[in-house]
Amino acid sequence: MSGFKHISEEQREQLQSRTLKVVVASQVLGGAGLAAGITVGALLAQDMLGRDDLAGLPTALFTLGSALAAYLVGQLTQRKGRRPGLGIGFAVGGLGAFAVVLAAVLNSPVLLFAALFTYGAGTATNLQARYAGTDLAAPARRGMATSVALVSTTIGAVAGPNLVEPLGQLAVNLGLPALSGPFLLAGVAYLAAGAVLLMLLRPDPFLVAKQLSGSQAVSAADGPAPKPLPGAYIGGAVMVLTQLVMVAVMTMTPVHMRAYGHELGAIGLVIGLHVAGMYLPSPLTGALVDRVGRLKMAAAAGITLLLAGVIGALAPGDNLTLLIIALILLGVGWNFGLIAGTSMVVDGTVLANRARTQGAIDVFIALSGAAGGALSGVVMAGSSYEVLSFGSGVLSLVVITLLLLLPLARTRPATN
Repeated sequence: MSGFKHISEEQREQLQSRTLKVVVASQVLGGAGLAAGITVGALLAQDMLGRDDLAGLPTALFTLGSALAAYLVGQLTQRKGRRPGLGIGFAVGGLGAFAVVLAAVLNSPVLLFAALFTYGAGTATNLQARYAGTDLAAPARRGMATSVALVSTTIGAVAGPNLVEPLGQLAVNLGLPALSGPFLLAGVAYLAAGAVLLMLLRPDPFLVAKQLSGSQAVSAADGPAPKPLPGAYIGGAVMVLTQLVMVAVMTMTPVHMRAYGHELGAIGLVIGLHVAGMYLPSPLTGALVDRVGRLKMAAAAGITLLLAGVIGALAPGDNLTLLIIALILLGVGWNFGLIAGTSMVVDGTVLANRARTQGAIDVFIALSGAAGGALSGVVMAGSSYEVLSFGSGVLSLVVITLLLLLPLARTRPATN
C-alpha cells in the first residue's frame, strides 16, 4: 500500500468516514450473529444435557473460542492489517454457527461444544471491529469513533433476540430443532459481515495509519516493541471486570425466566432490550468519554452495574418490568465500561504495539466472559439467581476501586 504518507487532514477525514461506513455495515450483520449465543445458547445446552448447572457452559465455550480468536486476530492485524483479521474471524464464526445447527440435529453435546467454541470467533471479531473505527480518528475523537462502531451493532443485535420465535418456527418447518433457528441467522450474518470487510475495507485503516505515522511493524531485528502506558492496562482491567459482571447475569437470565414460566417471546424481549442497552447509548457514551473523561465514565460503569445487580436481585421472577430495567442497566453499564476502557487502551498505545495489545486485552475480556458464563450456572444451581445478580453487582465496585490508580491512568494520549 502506498500513497498515504503525505495526505491532508481533509483526506484523512474522508478515509476515516469511509472506514466507519464499512465498519457500520459489518457490525449491523455481526450484531445479528452474536445474538444467537446469548439468547438461546444456555437453553439449548439445558435441553440437550438435562442439567441446569451446565447451562452456562455454552457462554463459557464461545467466549473461550473468542479468546483464542481475539489473540489471533490481534496478531494478524499487527502484521497484515484490519481487513484480513476481521474478515477471516467472521468467516470462522459463521461456520461455527452452522455447526451448532448440525449438533442440535444430531443431538450431539460433543459437537455442540466444539461448534460453540468455533462460533466464538465471530463474537471476538465483532468486538475487535470497534478498533478499526479508531485507527484514523483524531485522539480527541476516539471515544466517538468507538461508539459509532458499537451503535451500529444495535440493529442486528436487538433484532436477533426478538426473532427467536419466528426463527424457531422456520427451523421447525425445515425439520430442525426450534432452538437452532437463531444459529441459522448467525451463520448467514457472520459470513456476510466477513465478506463486507474483505471486499470493502480498502484501504486498510490500520496500514494507512502506520504509513501516516511512519511506523512499521516491529521485527525481531528492531528489538522489542515499546510497552503500553499504564493507562492502557487500567482500561483493559475495566473492560475485563465489566464483561465478567455483565456475562454472568445475562447468561442465567433466560434460564431464570423460563423457570418462572416466561415464554420464548418474553425472553427474547428482555435480552433484546438488554442488548439495546449494551449498544444503543454508544453515541452519547462516546461523547461523554471524550468530553467528561475516561475515568469518570469508567466509574459510572461500576455504579450502573451495581444498580443493575441490586434491582435484578430484588425483582420477583415473574415481574417482567423489573427484569427489563435490570437487564437494560446491565447493558448500559457494560457500554460505559467498554467505550471508556477502549479509549484508554488506544490512548496508552502506539501503532507499533497497538493491535497486538488490543488483541491481548480482548483475550482477557473473553476469558472473563468465559469465567462468568461457566460460574454463573454453578452459582445459580447452588444458590439462586438473586444471589448471582447481587454478587455480580457488588463485584462491579472493583471497577471503581481500580480508579484509585488514576494517577497511573493520567497518561498523555498517543497521537498515532
